[in-house]
Amino acid sequence: MDAASLLGVSREDAAALLEYFRQGTYRGRTYQRLPDARRGVERGTVLVAGTAVRGFPSIPRVLVLETGVPAFFSGRFAVEEKLNGYNVRIADVGGPLAFTRGGIVCPFTTPKARELLDLEAFFADHPEKMLCAEFVGPENPYTAHAYPDVDSLGVRVFDVRDRETGRPLPVEERRDLLDDYGFPQPEFFGVLDPETAVPDLYDVLDDLDERGREGVVMQSVDGRDLLKYTTAHTHADDLAFAFSLPFDYGHDFAFSRLIREGFQAVEREETGADLAARAHRLGESLLYPMVETIRDVQAGEPVGERHVVRGSPETVAATLDHLREQGISLDVLSKRTVDDQRVVEFLKITDATRDSIDYYLEGGTVDE
Repeated sequence: MDAASLLGVSREDAAALLEYFRQGTYRGRTYQRLPDARRGVERGTVLVAGTAVRGFPSIPRVLVLETGVPAFFSGRFAVEEKLNGYNVRIADVGGPLAFTRGGIVCPFTTPKARELLDLEAFFADHPEKMLCAEFVGPENPYTAHAYPDVDSLGVRVFDVRDRETGRPLPVEERRDLLDDYGFPQPEFFGVLDPETAVPDLYDVLDDLDERGREGVVMQSVDGRDLLKYTTAHTHADDLAFAFSLPFDYGHDFAFSRLIREGFQAVEREETGADLAARAHRLGESLLYPMVETIRDVQAGEPVGERHVVRGSPETVAATLDHLREQGISLDVLSKRTVDDQRVVEFLKITDATRDSIDYYLEGGTVDE
């Protein structure tokens, strides 16, 4: 089948699109991936083994629930937890492969997905499907957010879609199907009417916020329309991370979180002590991590994103090689073997933050 048929576009659009695809390899197998969304084709779409693996669509974010939810949904919608990890699409294309949002076959997640999920049984019954899954926990090379029930690495399958068209299953059908195979799923908070949903959403989000969780994904019952909303706790965590590496994460990253906090405070009608508590939390998120990083650079300590990976020696070596191939500088801090598993702690070096702080500490000036 040609690219136009696989991508569902005209031959002219397919020819134009193919110019933007990039070649990747995994264990000697080649594939083509689309790094950015173009001409209606999602970022991360992959052409491999004579088939397509569609990218996962970008999910819009609502800033004001009271007006945004009824404006977005025309009918009842489901509410599930949004998890703080990294997501991949798992498709059986000559064997199950885990594709990142950008369409790269992940050498860490591919073997982990095979360990954590019964992929052989699922794809024997549903070869045309792909699983969309969030990997969470403290031991992975991308995001290290703690969950009480995850010691190393866990997985939650949050969507099932047709591999070639990207069409999702309806929510209840999808959850029943995943239950049949024993696949862990995000917490489900029920189905709501958009005109009366906001008080229930506030209750869900307040509980998630108290538990330090990320937020919710709202989805039309047919699975086609998605909307997200995040908690104040997540905004503070994101800002703390960004300002621990202030010259590597741009103004847009910080500005978007601050804007979310402003709209959230207004919608919840916060004043007095409640608004002061939010402001206090945000201030701490901005200043404390930045001061700690400046002091680390001043003391000659390395700065960057700290991660731990655990797996077979082959998987860990392939993961570190993969990161280096992406142009990421690594500083291996420790390595050990535990029950035949290799455990490596490393730092992704953030040159911009280190170099900029060094420059200013030595008397450099800022043009404003």
